[in-house]
Parts: sequence; C-alpha cells; structure tokens
Amino acid sequence: MMLAFLGSAGMAAALIGALLLVFRGIQSARGNESDLVRPARLLLSGAIASMVALELALLTDDFSVAYVANHHSTTTPFPFDVATAWAALEGSIVLWGLILAGFTWAALSRYRREPDSLGAAALAVMGAVAVFFFGLMLTVANPFEVCVNALEVGCAESSPWPFANVVAPAEGPGPNPLLQNHFLMAIHPPILYLGYVGMTVPFAYAIGALAIGVPGPEWLRRSHRSTLVAWSFLSLGIVLGGWWAYEVLSWGGYWAWDPVENASLMPWLLATAFIHSALVQQKRGMLQAWNFILVIGVFALTILGTFLTRSGTINSVHSFTQSAIGPALLGFLVLVLIGSFALFSMRSHVVATSPRVESFVSREGSFLINNLLLSVYGFVVLIGTVYPLLLEAFTGTQVGVGSPFFNRLAVPLSFLLLLVMGIGPLTPWQGSPKGQLWRRIRFPIAAGLSAGVLTSVFVSPVGWVVLSVAFGVYVVSGLAGLLLEQARSRAIKTGNTRWMEARQVVSRNQAFWAGQVSHIGVVLVVVGIAFAANLGSRAEVELEPGETVVFAGYTLVYESPFQVREPNRLVQGARLSVLRGDRFITTLEPRANFYGADTAGVVSPAVLSRPRGDLYVTLRDINSESVDLGLNTSPLIWMLWLGGLTTAAGGFWSVAIRRAERIRREERQIVDV
Repeated sequence: MMLAFLGSAGMAAALIGALLLVFRGIQSARGNESDLVRPARLLLSGAIASMVALELALLTDDFSVAYVANHHSTTTPFPFDVATAWAALEGSIVLWGLILAGFTWAALSRYRREPDSLGAAALAVMGAVAVFFFGLMLTVANPFEVCVNALEVGCAESSPWPFANVVAPAEGPGPNPLLQNHFLMAIHPPILYLGYVGMTVPFAYAIGALAIGVPGPEWLRRSHRSTLVAWSFLSLGIVLGGWWAYEVLSWGGYWAWDPVENASLMPWLLATAFIHSALVQQKRGMLQAWNFILVIGVFALTILGTFLTRSGTINSVHSFTQSAIGPALLGFLVLVLIGSFALFSMRSHVVATSPRVESFVSREGSFLINNLLLSVYGFVVLIGTVYPLLLEAFTGTQVGVGSPFFNRLAVPLSFLLLLVMGIGPLTPWQGSPKGQLWRRIRFPIAAGLSAGVLTSVFVSPVGWVVLSVAFGVYVVSGLAGLLLEQARSRAIKTGNTRWMEARQVVSRNQAFWAGQVSHIGVVLVVVGIAFAANLGSRAEVELEPGETVVFAGYTLVYESPFQVREPNRLVQGARLSVLRGDRFITTLEPRANFYGADTAGVVSPAVLSRPRGDLYVTLRDINSESVDLGLNTSPLIWMLWLGGLTTAAGGFWSVAIRRAERIRREERQIVDV
C-alpha cells in the first residue's frame, strides 16, 4: 500500500506542478514575472517518484498493486521485470509523463539562461500537455490502483484509493509473452518514447510564438537542439523496433506496414521535413508558415501514434490493452488540431511572411522539393493507416490496406527522395553560378549509372536492386566529390595535403557533414531493404533426426529435438548443425518459448549473420519423430541495421556539435564580461 500511496502522491504532485506551470507561465509570458522553477521541479519530482514507486513495486513483487498483479510474475527475469513498467497501458503513460517532465526541465534550463516571454509561453504549453497526461494517470490510466479482489493468478477488481482493503494475489501472469522474449523490448519503447515526447518541445515553442506573436526564427533556434534529440531517438527507436520484429516474430521480416509501425514512421517523416525547412527559415527567412504547419502535424501524429498503440482500436502486435484511454486520447488529439490550427489562422499574418524561392536550383529549392516529397509520403502512410479505421467506424465495413498499397507508392517516393538528396548538398544557398551544379553532379550520375550496370551484370538484374545501388552510389559519390572539391580548393591556398584539408573542411562545418552522415545512413537502409526483399530465398522442409538439407549454399543437419525448463518459461526446439561444404559453421537452435499458461508459444527464430546476409531458420512444428522448418535468407540485411544506426548517429553528432557551440558561446560571454 505504501508504494501505491507514493506513486499516487507523485502523480498528484506532478499534476499540481503542471497546473502551476501553466498558470505562472502565462503570467510570465504576459510580462508579470513569476517563479517557474518550483512548479517545474514539482512536476519532475512527482514524475520521478511515480516511476520509482512503480519499479519498486515490480522489483519487490508487490501484488497489492493491480498493475503489478496483472502484468508481472515472480519468475519474470531481469531486465524484463524492469521493462514491465512500460509493457502495458498504464505504465507506458507513466514513462511518457517522466520523459515529458525531463524535457520540460531541459526547457526550463534554457529559459533560465534566456528568460523572456517566448520561453515562458513554451513552458506553459508543455505544462498544459503534462496536465493532460498526469490527469490520465489519475483517472482512466491509473497504474497505482490497489487490488481488492484477487484471482488465483492476477487481480479481478481494483480501487484507485491506495488505502482500500487490499486482497493481493500470490502470483501474476507475467508480461505479454512477446514482450519478454528479447532484450530489445527493454530498450526499444523508452527510446521511441524519447523521440515521441521530445517533439513536444518544438510544438510548445511554436504555439508560444503564435500565442504572443513573436515573429522570425527565434522559436526555431530555441527548439532546434531538442528537435534533433527527439528526431535522433525516433530514428533509433524505429530501427530497433524493426530489428526486434526480425529477431522475435519469426516471419523473417522487419516491417509489415503495421498501423503502429506506421504511427512511428509518420511523425519521423514530417519531423525530417521540419528539420530541413527550419534551416531554410533560419538561413533565408522562407517557409515560415509551413514550419508551423509541420510542427503542429508532427506533435499531432505523436498523439495519434499513442492512440493507435494504446487504445485497442486496432489489432496489432503492439496493441496489448483496451481501456477508456482511447476516447481521452482522441479527444486530446482533436483539441490539439482544432486549437493549434485556429491559433495559426488567427496569428500567421503576424509571425510569418512569404518570401519566394528565387531558384529551384539552390539549397532552399531542393529543401522545398524535399519537404513536398516527405509530406506526400507521410500523407500516403496516414491515409493507408487511418482509412480502414474511419471506414469501419462510419460504415461498419472492414477493409485491409496492406503492403501492396504502401509499396506501390512508398518505393517510388523513396527513390525520388534519394534523387533530391543527391542534389541538395551540392547546391549553394540562393542558387549556383551557371554550370556549377552540372560540374558537380555529372560524376555522381556517371558513377551511379556505372554501378547500376555492374550490379545488373554481376549481382542481379532485379530492377529495385539495380536502382538502389545506382541511386546510393550517386548520393555518396556526390558527397565525396563535394568534400574533395572543397579540400582541393583549400589545399591550393594553404599548400597542405588534400587529406589534411578534407579534415579541416569537415571540422569547420560539422553541422553540415553530420547531416550528410544521416543521408549516408538512409542510403544504406535503402540498399539493405532492396537486397533483403528481392534477393532472398525461401523454403519449407521436414526433417527427421540425422537428415540433412542443402539450402542457399548451406548444409543443415537436424541433430535432435531438445526441451529446457527455465525459471520463467518452457523452451522446446530443434538443434541443427550448419556446414558450408565440409566446414562446420555453427549450431542453430530455433525454438518455441512457452510462458505460464500460454499453450501457443512464442516462436523464436535462429539467425546466422554473415557478411553476405543472414540464414534465418524458423520452427514451424516439432514432435519426437520430425521437425518442420521454415528457411530463408536475407542478403545484406546488416546494411539495414547499420544504416538505421548511422542515420541516428548523424543526428546525435549534430546535437553534440550544437551543445559544444553553446558552451563556447557562453565561455566567450564570460570572458567578455
């Protein structure tokens, strides 16, 4: 009961802090300076206390807390006992609130360095968002309700009053089996939430700028670092989610256009567009109104993603719960959209002007085209995700929008984005001298075409594979050519070697080259997807002990079945020896894991990763006499994982650069004083 009381008190304290932050933030934005530190400290302290109480309840097997009784068991191993805190609806909202409180404290730190009306207004908006989420926790998504009617396993009835007459069960069912089957589940959701929740910061500054009528790019400057942090974590969360699906879900894939997968992709697409268009506004004063629209859209899509994930509206591998939180999230989403766009329509003439792009053969012109393509991409994913839900809601008709729809539109858009990605970095702001762009782009075009021809002759004539290599080489060679051109120009002036000057070129403009690292990551993702999706082999085989099968250059020998009892599960599987010719490579053990009373089991594939790609073995059925296996290969699948990590790394590098620049500015100010 004490932990339930501590958690409830923490949520109440955070809610009070959020309310005070809204009130005092509005006062400060109007010029009546108020103390914002104490409300933000109360918000953060309450959020931390809530998460600590929930973790302690899980780690001490406190089944008096209904959330623990229904989602945890005494046999849940580390780190899944810790991860159970965000493995279900109520706990995930606590995590959301904690991260939001952390970003709010970071925004307060910025405000304390530059106290003004814009910073106060942004903190008021963040406080309002926190009011909603901590209000959810204290009402329809309370993780600290106590169990008042116990089942043999789990809790049948609970009470929000922490001092109610507790009847705790002796054991709980444990987390959903899918959520305790791989280590990535422990880190994927928090990383994704850091991306989701972090998008509140630019939204708050945008709404603050609209509310008090602050023109210009100041709100972008204040929120740019937080936007990059959120975008980088969102990128990392998406690739880790795909990796988790590949390692756990036993179908050999990593992306199925699942509605909740789409819910993370949509804000990423619009956030990517926003990062690029924000640079245009800061450099050239363009796309001001468009930036407000984008950032409102990004934040709204994070709320939509939470709705899709946690409302139970859709049948998805990510949707584990159903509750009254669905209507609450939907209502909040509608409020955000109507309120934000109404404010924008009333104030856009104050905060935004409309200078035109003078030439599309310029950095700002390529960014504008990039923005349009990313927005269309996001709209396609949104329509394909939401249309079936709306149709069923209004007509009762159930339709499915599957991979063919998305691939038919997403794949061409991806290649168009690569085309623009290869041109944008090579064009200067405000256009280039006549002939300069052609001089810079002719080698990348020739290199890309040559790579495409060589791929079709020596690797595969499959169109998407050839195009992915051609476009990838085109983008990377363009960046390499730009670096060499700038290094050669500096070497002529300084007399140093081109290698030394290349390092100086990167060092002097790290923000630009950090972005290009992310571009290279996207190229790797595209190539990895093209090879894995188009050049893989598949087979289904049935083997008896001692039998062999030759597949994709490997010889697989079925040695024996096995069964192992672990503390939290029963493991049944098949032991296979893998040979390449006469050389033994490794032993693979595809298996099915059975948790608690679960009789269906969670099938876990065995994966052999090698430079040419993966051998992926899935257990389809097993008995004492034979085993039924699914075999497939994923050529160069490692490029997908490497590309996703590289994309995120470029974002984190950019964040580090801006932090270092801020520290240097502050040190110069101290010296000047």
